[in-house]
Amino acid sequence: MHSSDRLDARALTCIGVALATWSSAYAAIAYALASFTPGEVALARLAVASLCFAVLLAVRRVPLPARRDWPQLALLGVIGLTVYHLCLNYAETRIASGTASILISLVPAATAAVSAIWMHERLSPRTLIGLGVALLGVVLVVLASGKQVRFEPMAALVLASVLASAIYFVGLKPLFARNSMLGVTAFGFFAGTLGALPFGWQLPQALAAAPWPHVAALAYLGIAPTFVGYIAWNVAIHRSSASKVSSFIYFSPPIAVLIGWLWLGERPGVLTLVGGMVTVVGVILANTRRRALPAAAATMPRES
Repeated sequence: MHSSDRLDARALTCIGVALATWSSAYAAIAYALASFTPGEVALARLAVASLCFAVLLAVRRVPLPARRDWPQLALLGVIGLTVYHLCLNYAETRIASGTASILISLVPAATAAVSAIWMHERLSPRTLIGLGVALLGVVLVVLASGKQVRFEPMAALVLASVLASAIYFVGLKPLFARNSMLGVTAFGFFAGTLGALPFGWQLPQALAAAPWPHVAALAYLGIAPTFVGYIAWNVAIHRSSASKVSSFIYFSPPIAVLIGWLWLGERPGVLTLVGGMVTVVGVILANTRRRALPAAAATMPRES
């Protein structure tokens, strides 16, 4: 598909699908955790997505990445998918889904920071100020993460997810240059699923004992936010400018807070809302530059 600076109707539709599915994932995780452990939720989600990717690769006859890239891609899959989902799921046993989504919105800024260290990209004063503002927002959200206005250590696991995601995005950048985008993405999910096996080995027994709505939530997580969300986002990226499309990711936290409120009754507190707004403003400021965003951050922002 041809890429341009113009957002057409199809690109906007794909962006809407990606944001809706990604934002709903936080509430779906919280819902599924009523019957499954964090490790079982991570394994089920990655396994369902991997199965979908395997079918798609077979139907479209997409080749896997070059063998020389398998070790690096496997490591990135474990870091960016296994570690990401495990940390996020464990965090959601203690903090609200909307709070988790607000903290995850730091992924683009964290990706810029990792790019500066790993790829030797220069961070402008504007970016540094934005990172500082976003950090202030995160502090406010962390203080409001518990049932009372106090520090909640489990929120730090979400920040670990942010770092894992940033490493994943930046590490994939050179792999996309010499392999199929779909092949690289699928292989990463295969590796991430294998990495999650030790943490969800009792999943079959849990599936047999769980009520069907919670099982359906697992299936939804694997199909909608993970498989469909990634494809929809990539279609939008191909149809328009990556930097223009990526700017829409900052609508994800407000959508997730709204879904968590309507689905789970997680009414956000004032401090959480203020911290969320400050975080989003800081992330936007950190990523608003004259030159384009790093390809890794722009082409594959984090879904949850």
